Formats: sequence, structure tokens, C-alpha cells
Amino acid sequence: MNDDPTPRRASAFDGDTHLATGPLAEVALAVKARLDADPTAQPLVFDDATGAVVDLDLRGDAAAIIARLAPAEPPRGRGRPKLGVVPREVTLLPRHWDWLARQPGGASVTLRRLVDAARRDGAADPRAAREAAYRFMSAMAGDRTGFEEAARALFAGDRPGFTTHAASWPADIRAHVERMMWGTR
Repeated sequence: MNDDPTPRRASAFDGDTHLATGPLAEVALAVKARLDADPTAQPLVFDDATGAVVDLDLRGDAAAIIARLAPAEPPRGRGRPKLGVVPREVTLLPRHWDWLARQPGGASVTLRRLVDAARRDGAADPRAAREAAYRFMSAMAGDRTGFEEAARALFAGDRPGFTTHAASWPADIRAHVERMMWGTR
């Protein structure tokens, strides 16, 4: 059971042009429409969380594509199947267990609430965002003027430096790197 409310997000580009960003199924359908309109197009799809290229199977109609991209239902085992509870071990110090025991609902409820709040607030690892942006940037702009300097600025978190060195790049590529790294639109 996939209880993740946020589906895998992706972005598609056809050359230097941004085609779509959103849930992977929606992006896949946009790519399919682009290929139907122009069979010579060569779009690339990137996982927004990792910056890696995503291979899509675009055979069939929209329903077939969406069905292939739907998460598989894991086999059900013991436990509380209606809730999809999977027991795991958590190692904490005694002071952590004491604090959790004093929270309303107990340890499990508190831990779930903390994890959900962190996911909602976008408490992502900045290193992971930087590496994802670099992976995308390497694929789309690795041979462009200013790439090395822009990469150094990206890893230094130097947004003005990145903007300066990436100024000659296509706007869609530059904007996507900025969105991945700094969350701008």
C-alpha cells in the first residue's frame, strides 16, 4: 500500500524547451502527446528529486501508460493490513523514549506526526537538492559556455554567481536548475 500523498514528480524537456513538470503520469502523457505530434522529437524526462533521467514506456493509450506508472500494491502480511502498518526498529536514547512517552498518543503517533510535518514543510536535504540540480544541469548544459563556473557556484550555494555564469543558457534550463536548487519558479 502506497500511502505517500505526493506522487513522484518529474520534468520533461524537448531539446532546450520545457514541456511539463508535475506528477510522473502527467509528464508521461505530455511526452506522449509531444511524440504523437512530432515523431522526430527526442524528449528527456528527469526525476525532480534526483535529477536522473527517467525511462518511460509510452506504448498504448493514456490508460495503459498510467496503469504502468501506478505504484505496485505490495503483498499483505501479518499486522494491521487496513492501515498498512509495517513494524520497524527505531533506536533511541532513554531520554528520547521518555520524551516520546509523555506526548499525547504515545511514541508511534508522535513519530508519525513529526515525520509528516517534516515532509510537509519540505525539510529536504540541501545536499540532495544540489546533487539533483547538478545531475540535471550536467545532462542539459554540460557542454554549454560557463558550465564549470556555474557548477562551482551551484555547489557553493552562490545564486548570483550561478545566474551570471548560466546567463547564456536557454531560459528553460536555467530556470529549472534554479527551481531545483533554490525552489524558485
